Amino acid sequence: MKIAVPLASGKLCAHFGHCEQMALLEVDEQRREVVRTTYLTPPPHEPGVMPTWLHELGANVVICGGMGKRAQEFFRVLDIHVVIGAPAETPEKVAAAFLKGSLAVGENICDH
Repeated sequence: MKIAVPLASGKLCAHFGHCEQMALLEVDEQRREVVRTTYLTPPPHEPGVMPTWLHELGANVVICGGMGKRAQEFFRVLDIHVVIGAPAETPEKVAAAFLKGSLAVGENICDH
């Protein structure tokens, strides 16, 4: 499993499309823990570009604060699970909580 977390200043970015970096966390599914984190510079924010890019990198899950409906649809078509409303924490904390089933999520802060 690979979990993508958009970042701004090292923590989960409130708006998926405006992130400075993307953390891609590789997970040992049997132990349910992160085994490697890679930090990448995302491509330009254009419709469909980041979902396709993350799909090519092997991402299965995207955890973010907010995401527009169109981007959510791109991810759905690519069979990538999207978790919206996550808190602005480090990618490791967000992923660990997700893997434990204890990630507290709120509302989608993106309205487009």
